Amino acid sequence: MSGAAENDDMSDTADRGTGARVQPEEIAATSALIRRLTHAVEQAVEVRPGLLDQLLTCVLAEGHVLIEDLPGVGKTTLARALARSLGLQFARVQCTADLLPADVVGTNIYNRREERFEFRPGPIFANVVVIDEINRASPKTQSGLLECMQERRVTVDVHSHELARPFVVLATQNPIEFEGTYPLPEAQVDRFMARISLGYPSAAAEADMLRAHESRDRVEDVAAAAGPGELLAAQDAARRVVTSDALRAYVVALLGRTREDSRTQLGASPRAGLMLLRAAKARALLQGRDHALPDDVQALARIVLAHRLVLAAEAVDVDPDTIVDDAVRAVPAL
Repeated sequence: MSGAAENDDMSDTADRGTGARVQPEEIAATSALIRRLTHAVEQAVEVRPGLLDQLLTCVLAEGHVLIEDLPGVGKTTLARALARSLGLQFARVQCTADLLPADVVGTNIYNRREERFEFRPGPIFANVVVIDEINRASPKTQSGLLECMQERRVTVDVHSHELARPFVVLATQNPIEFEGTYPLPEAQVDRFMARISLGYPSAAAEADMLRAHESRDRVEDVAAAAGPGELLAAQDAARRVVTSDALRAYVVALLGRTREDSRTQLGASPRAGLMLLRAAKARALLQGRDHALPDDVQALARIVLAHRLVLAAEAVDVDPDTIVDDAVRAVPAL
């Protein structure tokens, strides 16, 4: 981890970018918002320490999240609880092999009375879209999500339709079940800002979960802890968190290290660096700072970079997390 002197250097040459620097009252408002969201979600689902902070960091950074873990650990429950706590329009897509792109993005329907086609939007036009078991959707349907996730719009019959603001996709995936699934292509995986996993809860937490959920679905009890205006304001504040030339050079050096690693066929892309920097700015805001530090980059490097790496053929037993950890250790924070 970087020391205090390195941290000061990172903020001294800060480039403020566009817009006014984030103000103390905005930092306080965001902190209060995050506390309310955390409390609301924790009423419905038990998660390991730090995981909810990672998820909310991605939401503030306007990034999409891939929740990948074993069956039955609460992936969909967590996604539903977060969606309800945000108090936004919510839609859920259950992926199957026969799901069509039009079932997700919408289609043009002929109106016989008015003798014209009119667009009927699909569930992707909600603010928070939970795409359950995304790897069960066909490649054609998966490709229909690319424009939605990257450009936040849908093109149907040459006409473009803007998606809602704010907009976040929370997709779930089972990493061990392959029958009837279609692995996500690298281009699709790269659209997700982060990949997180829940893991099994502790024995005590699991017992508490059994007691709380045995008679009802506690997600239905989650009340909205925010509104569209509050979340948009927090996202705007995150965009205006200060970064520096040194911090950007540090991110580029990390990306280069993953590309030079003999265990990778493809290292982290430039988009990965952009996502990492945006996430670091959001984490800084959650930590009560108006500037991002190497600590923020290091804390998020695993969940932002590891899922984007394509391993070399001979690296069959290598964990991508290890490659990212090695890069963080090898690259000094200037």
